[in-house]
Amino acid sequence: MGILNLTPDSFSDGGKFNNEKAALQHAEQLLKEGAEIIDIGPQSTRPNAEFLSAKEEIRRMGSIISNIKKEFPEALISIDTFYAETVKFGFNEGMDIINDISGGHYDEQMFDEAAETKLPYILMHVNPSYETMHEKVKFDDITLAVNQYFSKKTAELLAKGVNDIILDPGFGFGKTVEDQMKMIDEVRYLGFGKFPLLIGISRKSFIYKPLGKSPLDINEETQKLHLKVLQQGAKILRVHDVAEAAATLKIFNNL
Repeated sequence: MGILNLTPDSFSDGGKFNNEKAALQHAEQLLKEGAEIIDIGPQSTRPNAEFLSAKEEIRRMGSIISNIKKEFPEALISIDTFYAETVKFGFNEGMDIINDISGGHYDEQMFDEAAETKLPYILMHVNPSYETMHEKVKFDDITLAVNQYFSKKTAELLAKGVNDIILDPGFGFGKTVEDQMKMIDEVRYLGFGKFPLLIGISRKSFIYKPLGKSPLDINEETQKLHLKVLQQGAKILRVHDVAEAAATLKIFNNL
């Protein structure tokens, strides 16, 4: 899954692709490098980011979804949003996957909209409000806490008729460095083996801050962690650097 941020304020690529021509060119580049899913982010969720309405998300996306679909019909498109209204718009434009970082917390209509569209739904572990999204929580047992959350939320989704669920443990959202490294070590225990697991650790601060590096200088360390999670059963890698992740995937497939 290659990341296409349409935001002026994302922490490592803000403002690079927030016009339609640049966004299409970047989507083409991601696909050439080996991405199978393009994850479009109309809103930054980094700490202290500007909070946008669904209306503004939709305005930012414009006709990007339908244009990518027209140019690259083989590409799958996910939309990174916590708004049901944005999902409705994206569905009508041809999106394939809902990527909701809020687990349905930030818009009570989200699960119903996911059921209505029948699209695959990415369920992420996160703190229960937008305001507390990045507040660090020290868990007694991070793996147990994430699995309890997944158990409750997947039951809600299944009850509403959302059957195609992908799980995201929420690296970079309200967790200590220690807990995130523990999650890396215990990926095999996340999600009960019932649902595919998405791992999004690309350019995350729990990797670069302890090393005293920038988000753009940790590719080697990130690929080692990617290999580690693939060996434990992760199915989707959400990344900025697609060519490097594709090379890691090749190594994994050759092992």
